Amino acid sequence: MTHSLSQPGGAQLTGAETLVASLAAHKVDTVFGIPGTHNLEIYRHLAGSKIRHVTTRHEQGAGYAADGYARTSGRPGVALVTTGPALLNITAALAQAYSDSVPVLAVSPGMPLRHPQRGTGLLHEMRDQRAALANIVRYSHRVSSHAELTEAVAQIFADFAAERPRPVHLEIPLDLLAESAPVSIAPPLRIARRRADEAQIVRAATMLNGAQRPGILAGGGARGAAAQVIAIAELLHCGVLTTANGKGVMPENHPLSLGAAAHLPAAGEWLAERDVLLAVGTEMAPSDFWHEPPAPRGEVIRIDLDPTQLLINARPALPICGDATAALEDLLPLLKAADGITVEVAASGVQAKIRAEARAEGARWTAWMDALAGALPKRALVLADNAMAGYYGALGNLPVHEPGAFGFPTGFGTLGYALPAAIGAKVARPRRPVVALCGDGGLMFSCQEIATAAAEGVALPIVVFVNGGYGEIRAEMRAASIDPIGVDLPVPDLIALATALGGAGFAVRTPDELRSLVKASLEHPGPTLLVVEEEAP
Repeated sequence: MTHSLSQPGGAQLTGAETLVASLAAHKVDTVFGIPGTHNLEIYRHLAGSKIRHVTTRHEQGAGYAADGYARTSGRPGVALVTTGPALLNITAALAQAYSDSVPVLAVSPGMPLRHPQRGTGLLHEMRDQRAALANIVRYSHRVSSHAELTEAVAQIFADFAAERPRPVHLEIPLDLLAESAPVSIAPPLRIARRRADEAQIVRAATMLNGAQRPGILAGGGARGAAAQVIAIAELLHCGVLTTANGKGVMPENHPLSLGAAAHLPAAGEWLAERDVLLAVGTEMAPSDFWHEPPAPRGEVIRIDLDPTQLLINARPALPICGDATAALEDLLPLLKAADGITVEVAASGVQAKIRAEARAEGARWTAWMDALAGALPKRALVLADNAMAGYYGALGNLPVHEPGAFGFPTGFGTLGYALPAAIGAKVARPRRPVVALCGDGGLMFSCQEIATAAAEGVALPIVVFVNGGYGEIRAEMRAASIDPIGVDLPVPDLIALATALGGAGFAVRTPDELRSLVKASLEHPGPTLLVVEEEAP
């Protein structure tokens, strides 16, 4: 980053004022965080701003909430923590945001500008806080002046807009927060994403027009291009399979939707049989397929904003670097409409196979997912934890109908995500129904955030499937002939816990009860924990 050291003629502002004014200039309306000794000057000026502050009960919760806010709003999420242990507490959430390409800005103070490198034992002192975060996020930037601070904010938001979105850490020396200096607030930079090469688009059209069995694989990078994905699929009469992060790019009630269960055998067979596969905004990662990525026998056209991603996991016949929306917009008028079978029957055979496999795999949860689908409006937002009910149940069996409507911590695979992320989603989209799905093991990572939801008064059903601990790891231990240890846990009185933290709680015995309680919870001004007792696996 380049920066100037001073800006004569600007207003006299403290570093904290500079930060808050810079965030406001970039239309930040919400910050998730926790006050601490070293960031109090920021709170002095947040109080007089129009930026809403949501106090979570743990810094990791602030990070997940900022992630959920970003995934569901399309705007960067912002988290504010203090130095040392607080910053370390948020790192799991930032690593998850990095894995899933989510734009999150984590702001923290750092040691004073002239603090000795070897340290003095100051409160919250770390050997090198910036370096620690630099190995987790896209980059960690420590500023050294007021001018650099406002320019850094503008550069970070420009990066979010222009590049593959990933989390960034901004460190402000704590003495800079209280010191005044003349500074002019940097306005937002108008940035256009890179556009694909025209000749490559023409070649892609030629390949797709000549295909007998085309198909589309859409990842999280296609969320902004949903309309174009649908239009191309309907024009070519080809099925659309998505990754977990791409779930909803194609509405899952569409006749060409193959859903998000890319790991299922029928999905793998379909991919292998495509003579031309258009892969849009996807890593094609092992975590998407739960094993090594499939090797399509046909040609792959790969569109990705990140040039470093184009050759990873699957080497394409045609790599195209550029913004997915613009690339597909350029591609559409060059494509020829398919002849023969109608859209309604083009993918019906494989669609039925994939759905049957998804229901068989998630048999323990399908009745519950059907009940949820019956309770939730089509525009509902679902935030799921890395729980068995999430990846066996909801991923393949709970339909969503628009991009960004399903948040799931894939790749890095953290636990404790669903509840705080759902809070962030509800803050971002207060008029949209939001539900969190988790297991009892994952809930205990972030159950304190029930108090956050209660304090904010957000209507939030939290559906927890109880299997007495860490069910997936228990199953893996048994599969590996290991006597289960550390996975069978006594379950607390979750209803009493929810009540103590300011929410409501109900035991759920049948799918019909779940349907009615979810509907009621969407109208209740606060969090409602709905406890589903699973049969022992």
